[in-house]
Amino acid sequence: MLDPQSIYEVDEAAVARVLPRQAADDAPSTGAGPVLLHALDGFVDAGSAGEIAVEHVTEELTITRLVTFDVDQLLDYRSKRVGMTFDADRWSSYDEPYLVVDHVADREGTGFLLLHGAEPDLQWERVVAAVKGLVERFDVSLTVGFHGIPMGVPHTRPLSLTAHGTRPGLVEDYTSFFGTVRVPGSLAALLEYRLGEAGHDAIGFTVHVPHYLAQSRYAPAAVAALRHVERATGLDLATGMLAEAAADATIEVEKQVDSSSEVKAVVKALEEQYDAFTRSVGRPSLLAEQAPLPTADELGAEFERFLAQQDDD
Repeated sequence: MLDPQSIYEVDEAAVARVLPRQAADDAPSTGAGPVLLHALDGFVDAGSAGEIAVEHVTEELTITRLVTFDVDQLLDYRSKRVGMTFDADRWSSYDEPYLVVDHVADREGTGFLLLHGAEPDLQWERVVAAVKGLVERFDVSLTVGFHGIPMGVPHTRPLSLTAHGTRPGLVEDYTSFFGTVRVPGSLAALLEYRLGEAGHDAIGFTVHVPHYLAQSRYAPAAVAALRHVERATGLDLATGMLAEAAADATIEVEKQVDSSSEVKAVVKALEEQYDAFTRSVGRPSLLAEQAPLPTADELGAEFERFLAQQDDD
């Protein structure tokens, strides 16, 4: 593997300004450093949940650029064409790709790190090793990823999510909806996996977005992701401001649904499936915190019985 540290540049002056303790050469590792959040463009992100969340964080909170990756080594420009604007007789703009780590101050002034930008096409292990090195340099206490995936759920019910972590106890308050499955990999997933191998705490939140809204910008999914990030980290990410956009999005979705009898029928069928499943599990919401929570095996068995009943009908 090529040297991971040579794939990025660190603004040492900015680090000294916002992370003075971590900037010291002899700073001991205490495990009490800032949280690192990450959401990258290019992988599945139904409803643009991660994209909207990152936009909200970077626009509403104070950010300082700390680390800039050399994306020219990481992207396949021919398979992932970067946008350019042609204006009458000239090229007027270029959507320059980036991969960066920013320091962000939440609404109460607590600092955290945010890795965002384009998911690399190339050199995943080198990038992951680089991020792992930054996690150790900045004494990151917890790494948290988030994005959305399409699911057969209705927008009229509470958004559920899948939570995962690198060790038992990190996400024990969440119910698993899956057994063992094989899925296409992502850099975010590999990062969590490698951090776990190295003994670092890392978790991820995957919001279940109604499949008929997967291609739309669905702010409620971003709100759900950020609220669970807040719950896990104690950060104040000003989600109340984004919640207003989420309410507007819900109203617009309702209008679109009401205008199509076919879409209304799909939503109604999903509602019936959702409600039947939650009744079989014995909980009014897939996110409700009621004790005792069913185990993954119990939930899987209930789901299999539910599907069998649907097949019989």
